[in-house]
Amino acid sequence: MSRRSGSSTGAPAGSTWWAPRARGWWIAVLFAIGSVLFAVGSVPAYVSAVGTRWDTATYFVGSLFFTSASFLAYREAVDAGPADRRFFVYQPGRIDWWATAVQLAGTLYFNVSTGVAMAANLSAETEHQHLWRPDAIGSVCFLVASLLAWYEACHGWAAWRPRSWSWWIALTNLIGSIAFGVSAVAGYINPLTGEVHDAARANTQTFIGAICFLVGAVLLLPERTREAAGVTPPSAGSGRRSSG
Repeated sequence: MSRRSGSSTGAPAGSTWWAPRARGWWIAVLFAIGSVLFAVGSVPAYVSAVGTRWDTATYFVGSLFFTSASFLAYREAVDAGPADRRFFVYQPGRIDWWATAVQLAGTLYFNVSTGVAMAANLSAETEHQHLWRPDAIGSVCFLVASLLAWYEACHGWAAWRPRSWSWWIALTNLIGSIAFGVSAVAGYINPLTGEVHDAARANTQTFIGAICFLVGAVLLLPERTREAAGVTPPSAGSGRRSSG
């Protein structure tokens, strides 16, 4: 998920894995929980075990965790800029503001899509307009936000920075957003028949995207503390395999 690149000045609060007083820690944890729920919800065996209603509820709860984390990431970006005590702030001159704001909008669309999915006996047109369409828009928002975060991490559209935590986070989130986009296309709902274009592919791509987001969320934890301390992750050519 998108977040402000770089670390806060000074020593980070708490340890790498446990720092409930640090906003950055909550961003990582909330994103991770949301990712796990989306991954679980996309597994056919889980749907068979709990039923469609609980499966859609799993997605909805996961979307709420995404929204909570995205709002905290948005506030982190806002607080990194000029001092402003307003709840929502317009800072169009900053790429991190755009990335987090667009991402937050995307999570709200996911809230709508997953929330509508919990309703029973929906018409084909309703499923198309209020289930698939918000999901598609949310996926586009995630992709745009991830591209902006990638550009910020690379200081351009392409760069090889395997020793940067932010670069790995941006890369895994970008891959996850692409997977979510493919899932949205595969999950197209015909407004006349209600048929899903390719449900199996939609579930598979949702799972892949969720796992990528989970990796990115987990990487936020060491990024928060180690980059502040000047420690970089191992390069791709080292004996230890780099995440991502």
